[in-house]
Amino acid sequence: MNTPASALAAGLRDHYNRVILPIWRGPGFNSALNLPYEAVDPVSHAPMPVERYRAMACARQLFVFSQAGEAAHAHVLFDALTHSFQDKESGGWFYSVDAHGAPLDTTKDLYTHAFVVFACAEYGARFANAAALDIVRSTSELIETRFAAPDDLFNAAMDARFGVVKGTPIQNPLMHLTEAWLAAREATQDSAFDTALRKLASAIARTFVHAPTGCIAELPVGADDNRLEPGHQFEWFWLVKQADALLDGTELDDALSRAFLFAQQYGVDQTTGGVCASLDEAGNIKDATQRIWAQSEYLRALATRDDDAARAVLPTQIEKFQQRFLHPAGWYECKTATGEVARADMPSTTPYHLATAYAALPV
Repeated sequence: MNTPASALAAGLRDHYNRVILPIWRGPGFNSALNLPYEAVDPVSHAPMPVERYRAMACARQLFVFSQAGEAAHAHVLFDALTHSFQDKESGGWFYSVDAHGAPLDTTKDLYTHAFVVFACAEYGARFANAAALDIVRSTSELIETRFAAPDDLFNAAMDARFGVVKGTPIQNPLMHLTEAWLAAREATQDSAFDTALRKLASAIARTFVHAPTGCIAELPVGADDNRLEPGHQFEWFWLVKQADALLDGTELDDALSRAFLFAQQYGVDQTTGGVCASLDEAGNIKDATQRIWAQSEYLRALATRDDDAARAVLPTQIEKFQQRFLHPAGWYECKTATGEVARADMPSTTPYHLATAYAALPV
């Protein structure tokens, strides 16, 4: 008799609670600066040599411990996020600080700002923290004004004072902004996020959807050397399903249903279950590296799709994921197509991917 998906998912959650969360409360956390280290050794869990601490990594850890209901550690992370990364002069959030906690890269990065909104929405809602929900609103307003680009899009990066565009619109920060505003909408019950999300989704559909496949490309359609990332198709599929009727009329729902099938057909190794990093527009593999986040997004998308075909695949895929990407001391961040470890250390950003995927799996 086959093991049901719910029982297999329980094993993933047990590993997460027993092995992964304790790393980031303990050896993966710098208690002097109250910041998570960027990465730890896969066996000893000792921190890797420190060059920087990123606001995005701190925000992801804030989400993880808020979702887990671990109030004490979440409070420390929230205080550290606001203390270490908030730019009191020019507004917004620094990209990173150095090994001593001083501002390092002062770029204003949309990806970072999206994760600040996302994490503060989870933290604010979970612990009824009004200051965090104020940050959700103020940072969202700042994004709409300071990162604004033509055609209802947002630039990927600005200089420290928001005077110079350092990165034009690309897919990934916009996806995480969509994720952040969905969380903000739920946390604040503010209908302004409905309007912002519909505008953004329509702009993404116009600019990034590759019509033949329905996939959302990494760069605006027509850009040189564009690519389609299967993991992002699975991630977008989940986001659009979470939005439900909110995004009706944007064409994303139909596109992502087709994108799921394209990514599954061309981006998933039928033997190992490994999800490759990227494809070209014809479905040929551009980058065969298998990153753990893309595997977790495939699990989440399968659970969300919830049709007969997905229900049939999900238990086997959970088993393949567990065998290929988890180990008794943690996880493998990247593997080659043939199964060799391509990145050995364990970054502090990955538990966010595991947490969001496991939350979607059957109970």
